[in-house]
Amino acid sequence: MKTKRTGFFRSLRFRIMVTLIIIGIAPAAITSFVIVRGYENRAIALRASNIKNQCDVLVNSIVTENYLEDQSSDVLNSELSLLSTVYSGRILLIDSHFKVVKDTYDLDTGKTSVSKEVISCFQTGYGSTHYDSDNAYIEITVPIRDTDSGELPGVLVASISTNEIAQTVRNLENMGILFSAIISVIVLVVGWIIANILVRPLNKVTKAIEDVTDGYDNEAISVNNYTETAAITDAFNQMLRRIRALDNSRQEFVSNVSHELKTPLTSMKVLADSLNGQDNVPIEIYREFMSDITQEIDRENNIIQDLLTMVRMDRTAVDLNIEKTEIGELLAQVIQRLKPIADKKGVELTLDATDKVVAEVDVTKLSLAFSNLIENGIKYNVDKGWVRVSLSSDKKYFYVTVADCGLGIADDQIDHIFERFYRGDKSHSTTIEGTGLGLAITKNAIAMHRGIIKVKSEVGEGTTFMVRLPLVHTA
Repeated sequence: MKTKRTGFFRSLRFRIMVTLIIIGIAPAAITSFVIVRGYENRAIALRASNIKNQCDVLVNSIVTENYLEDQSSDVLNSELSLLSTVYSGRILLIDSHFKVVKDTYDLDTGKTSVSKEVISCFQTGYGSTHYDSDNAYIEITVPIRDTDSGELPGVLVASISTNEIAQTVRNLENMGILFSAIISVIVLVVGWIIANILVRPLNKVTKAIEDVTDGYDNEAISVNNYTETAAITDAFNQMLRRIRALDNSRQEFVSNVSHELKTPLTSMKVLADSLNGQDNVPIEIYREFMSDITQEIDRENNIIQDLLTMVRMDRTAVDLNIEKTEIGELLAQVIQRLKPIADKKGVELTLDATDKVVAEVDVTKLSLAFSNLIENGIKYNVDKGWVRVSLSSDKKYFYVTVADCGLGIADDQIDHIFERFYRGDKSHSTTIEGTGLGLAITKNAIAMHRGIIKVKSEVGEGTTFMVRLPLVHTA
């Protein structure tokens, strides 16, 4: 259950829903915050402006009536009380000795007030406005200036409640929260629907792949709802085709191996049964049969040896034993080993390697590759024919060409000669020894060196193999 939940949280459906929720809620939350803060700032500024204007009017009357010295004016007392009552606030009048001469609450009259705002007002001659959002009030200080002398005989301090503004802000915030919650629910539902719609094609792809893994792989899968799913299914179908081709190749390989290994054993059994079925076999016939059995054993051994070589070649290039080698000398050694076979068939074997070419190669594997090419040129040649090996190079690669004037290869067979156990001309496959693995081994060895091999051939005129290999090995 835990794994299933974890899988959901990592799923594309969950991520789509989260993205849609963020996209849907974030603008609503930001809008709500901006609206509430905008209302609060505007309401506070408007309230402060109104109070400041009325305080300025009061200050002029206070100066005119000399109210700081004589607080007996009923008109000013009424105006101060009215302002305090209307705005649910408190008004203090403080003289130049920091003594409170008037308090509409009658709490601090006669006391000393040395608040920071009052001191600043006396020192600078300018008033100030301060909003305390935690305690919900606005405090305004207004200098009481004598218009004739320019002196400051006092300061008016008005502390006005903003409870109704704070309440409105709270109401707006609650409405914003409710609005965001509604949007969240709507986005969650819509997100779930959209996520299911978007993910449905991927589920189809998953189901199709599961069907393939369960064995229903007769047809290619196709989910073309989106460009991405179409690309995924195309890539999967290509992989599936390669797997099928590999499986067919494996089955064919097993069949060919079984056939090739069984043929010498069958011949040996026939020969042995023939000997056992006869009495008093002449020594000449016995020796002839034993010689044939020995040849079949050698043939079986050659097949097994080539199979082991193929297995080793199928490993990665990490198994290469790279060393700097003079390629001309390597080819000369290969030709020297094969010269007795060429002489026996009357085939002229030559090497054209005037340039000294030094490259980083695996000597054993590359010798085997060149040996197979040259030996094939000898085997599938005509009497008194020729095989010419040439070597050249440039700044990046070296090139080896093996040409002969032999039987040649038909056009319909050239594409198959590098397949395992493939032997081209059936009329010669029984008379010319071989396992059909030589060219497959050659191509594998060249591929491990990051090289390429090409072939040109015409029936009755001969065959040319062209090999290109890098001078410097790269893993």
